[in-house]
Amino acid sequence: MKTAELCRKYGISDTTFYNWKSKYGGMTVSEAARLRTLVDENRRLKKLLAESMLDVSALKDLLGKTDPVCGSLRCGGEADGRPRLLRASRLQAGRGQPVGMAI
Repeated sequence: MKTAELCRKYGISDTTFYNWKSKYGGMTVSEAARLRTLVDENRRLKKLLAESMLDVSALKDLLGKTDPVCGSLRCGGEADGRPRLLRASRLQAGRGQPVGMAI
């Protein structure tokens, strides 16, 4: 079957066919399947990293703002002189969702 007929049959352009041929031409079916799983895993890991970086950024922003309870950047220290830490239950993520990590 000629390339033009094959492209018409599957509804793709000649350019797409040749791009796919250059990308996947020398691969076996198992290699192409392995590539597909690696691409999916890479996409998932990038998403997890981006979400984690957003969480860290939101926590940094929240820790830099004033505390609504005492009105200052840091609340007064404990009796032993150590600064009091903000409780994780009072921290809110950027969209009003509670942060699900301990500090």
